[in-house]
Amino acid sequence: MLEISYIRDHKQDVLHRLGIKNFKAIHLVDEVLQADAERRKIQKSLDDILAESNQAAREIGILYKSGRVDEAGELKAKTAEWKIQSKELGEKLSETEQRLNDLLVQLPNLPHPSVPKGFSAEHNENVYQEGTFPQLHPGAMPHWDLIRKYDIIDFELGNKVTGAGFPFYKGKGAKLQRALIAFFLDSAVKAGYLEVQPPLMVNADSGYGTGQLPDKDGQMYVVTEENFYLIPTAEVPITNIYRNVILTADDLPVKNVAYSSCFRREAGSWGKDVRGLNRLHQFDKVEIVQIVHPERSYEALEEMRTHVAGLLQALKLPFRIMKLCGGDMSFTSALTYDFEVYSAAQERWLEVSSVSNFESFQSNRMKLRFKDQDGKTRLAHTLNGSALALPRVVAALLENNQTPEGIDIPEVLVGYAGFDMI
Repeated sequence: MLEISYIRDHKQDVLHRLGIKNFKAIHLVDEVLQADAERRKIQKSLDDILAESNQAAREIGILYKSGRVDEAGELKAKTAEWKIQSKELGEKLSETEQRLNDLLVQLPNLPHPSVPKGFSAEHNENVYQEGTFPQLHPGAMPHWDLIRKYDIIDFELGNKVTGAGFPFYKGKGAKLQRALIAFFLDSAVKAGYLEVQPPLMVNADSGYGTGQLPDKDGQMYVVTEENFYLIPTAEVPITNIYRNVILTADDLPVKNVAYSSCFRREAGSWGKDVRGLNRLHQFDKVEIVQIVHPERSYEALEEMRTHVAGLLQALKLPFRIMKLCGGDMSFTSALTYDFEVYSAAQERWLEVSSVSNFESFQSNRMKLRFKDQDGKTRLAHTLNGSALALPRVVAALLENNQTPEGIDIPEVLVGYAGFDMI
């Protein structure tokens, strides 16, 4: 959530940057400012009445002690009126604050000044590319045929037991999943991240805190009886560990990593370009999260970007890094890098990670703060990244490493998997 003080003091900048994100409901900015002005006006009236009431309370005691009973009685009657007025103003203030908050949560985060203009993925900026496209042998297959040939992932069985988008991993397919998860977790721990194992469901306050609610309500699975949400990413429970927490400057940076299953409805997203593992309703992912001092959040973003690149280098997958344009960014992000690996059999790029800086947007919603060295309480900055999401990594590994004899396993995974070929 944007800070109201920034909107108030930098309205034109807010309008300009929301324009880069192609945000259409610009009228909300004026509505926010109007609600804020009303809130401050009510607050001042309430403060004035409370100040007068407190002063009167002191004077009443003095008047009684000096024997001026009639004057004390008149002043006491006034304080009774002020008490009624302050109650009415307090109720009106609460209503106005709620209306202001309801407006604020509809405004997305402001994009960083370096974010390119654009409306879709076609306008994203390729900032780095590495690796050689593999030359496949005649008869090479896309992964949805390879998994059937080697019987390592079963979509039909998943459809029987649950539905489309919930596959079973079997034999070496299951072991490959486990190997990737262990490799990703171990790499993050070596980089200084504390491993946590989060719950797979969160409450509405947690979904609100990281910005999935109300913006992504329709994309999340809901357990209606308890009003719990299945997590779309481990970012949600990990970041919410620190909701309503005040850290110290010495606590920063906070670095957490977690493996979890992720659940996304992905309504209306099925088609020829999302076959097999390219898009699932349930998938596994290792997530890294940092909470940092505002002055070093972009340094932390580059550190996380380097970490994710190192994983792809170790897996020997050709990849590129895209800086997302305003129109392709998430509601909550200030700057996002997408990592895409090249799928040789599909002859297309597959997104496997997003690394984002949210600046103070999430922390303002969560009241995640820290005490700076000067004792001042400030909002921290939050960042997260996929390190990595498994399905499309697996798809690219199967397709790019296939040979007439089988599928080679990257050397870095052999010790985890216990085999070097499928």
